[in-house]
Amino acid sequence: MDTPSRPVVFRLEQVTRTFRMGDVEIQALRGVDLELYEGEFVVLLGASGSGKSTLLNILGGLDRASSGIVQYRDTDLGQASERVLTDFRRHHVGFVFQFYNLIPSLTARENVAIVTDIARAPMSPDEALALVGLEQRLDHFPAQLSGGEQQRVAIARAIAKNPAVLLCDEPTGALDSKTGIRVLEVLQKINQELGTTTAVITHNAVIANMAHRMIRLTDGRVSEIADNPSPVAPTELQW
Repeated sequence: MDTPSRPVVFRLEQVTRTFRMGDVEIQALRGVDLELYEGEFVVLLGASGSGKSTLLNILGGLDRASSGIVQYRDTDLGQASERVLTDFRRHHVGFVFQFYNLIPSLTARENVAIVTDIARAPMSPDEALALVGLEQRLDHFPAQLSGGEQQRVAIARAIAKNPAVLLCDEPTGALDSKTGIRVLEVLQKINQELGTTTAVITHNAVIANMAHRMIRLTDGRVSEIADNPSPVAPTELQW
């Protein structure tokens, strides 16, 4: 994938994020410069505390930078009102986290419908669940599903609103390697078939082999960016 020839989806310039805990100031991000491109699959690598999740939260409009520029297409997220950020999160971004956050009393279909009921141009819950290979599990409750199946329901919920961007924070962190590969296959399929710009946070460097680019964070800074001209299928990863 020739990413520089593709439209820029996110542009970050000298982004910092500082948290204060009592008298202690914690610098989670220390001047991040970064561009993410339309339709690419990016893996964000880094040790715990490197700033990965903080960066993802800022990209997704869940948090604001302390300083610097965060631009999504033509929208300056740093200067956006809460109403604009809410609209951005609701209609442009899908989130997938390590823990599935499904509602136990709702079926797989109903968990996905929570999102499709408020989206502008959603796919149907059945269609979203079919994309992740769960067309036979539509009426099952979370307790009746395996961990990998629950994570795939969470992915279906995230993609059902047809977001331009999919942000995933350790989506395989609670899964064994075999189940994790199945989830990664789903994420790769979504990226390839829907053209969704996909960013995956992980501490597992092996996963970077399936991405178009690997971006490593160290102590709140981007320390390495590596292009991958030949991404592999998740089944080829050597866990």
